[in-house]
Amino acid sequence: MNKKISVIGAGNVGATTAQRLFEKNYSEVALIDIAEGIAEGKALDILQSGPVLGLDNYINGSTNYDITKNSDIIVITSGIARKPGMSRDDLLKINMNIVSEVTEKSLDASPDALVIVVTNPLDAMAMQSYKVSGKKPNEVFGMAGVLDSARFTTFISQSQNTSVKSISSNVLGGHGDTMVPLLNNSFIGGKSLSESIKEDELNDLVDRTKNGGAEIVNYLKTGSAFYAPSASIVQMVDAISSDSKEVLPTTAYLQGEYGINDLYFGVPAKLGKNGVEEIIQYDLSDAEKEDLNKSAKAVRDTVIAMENLS
Repeated sequence: MNKKISVIGAGNVGATTAQRLFEKNYSEVALIDIAEGIAEGKALDILQSGPVLGLDNYINGSTNYDITKNSDIIVITSGIARKPGMSRDDLLKINMNIVSEVTEKSLDASPDALVIVVTNPLDAMAMQSYKVSGKKPNEVFGMAGVLDSARFTTFISQSQNTSVKSISSNVLGGHGDTMVPLLNNSFIGGKSLSESIKEDELNDLVDRTKNGGAEIVNYLKTGSAFYAPSASIVQMVDAISSDSKEVLPTTAYLQGEYGINDLYFGVPAKLGKNGVEEIIQYDLSDAEKEDLNKSAKAVRDTVIAMENLS
């Protein structure tokens, strides 16, 4: 695909994202990291897989943002990862400073690029990137709902012994334990989850989804998830690069949608060459509306805490 994608941060999420993008045959991938040699080494390793895969596209790594010039999309994964017992909000001050710096440096090199934020706490970091970017709100957004929905779909598939291809799930809200899996707008073979799965079992699936990231952190001990997050990032990049107008759960800037104003928050959004091209509004039950408002309050509290640290 004739697009240049830059990935900022060459940790597990960033490097795996760069690998997936290279293997998707994007014309050029740039990988940046603050640590000398990390991005260079990983990019060279990925590049040398090209002959095996029959790929002639290019990937490069550096500490210098010059290699990111003229990018179409910037993916920000920079930041410290959670450790066992650490909440996303614990990361707030460190990661807000990192996201501010890398947003500014990336857009100095590629002022016309769209920005996808992945750093946690995701909703607040998307807000921070937007504030320092000088860009339109539809041009800066975050990856969270694709991952949360993928986790929900995985657990439903395992529970019901059903192919993931037969399941359509939607998870809205903040990226954390206040996220809101939609039970009436998620389906197995066209039938809603609330009609398909017993209530107690469904509640267990919802709880496991809300704690999906923490479950992996507790297994890994010294890191967090990166395979599913990187796949989720690439799905969003593909939708934008191909101008497919695919509707994906996206951390987008709300200006009245779902009764929420001036906040980055997880909602269904149509993605295309201009970034977030439309926010899709579902009919929600009273309980879902209440849960969504609680989630929005939690995100707003994090944003206010971040602003107080500025």
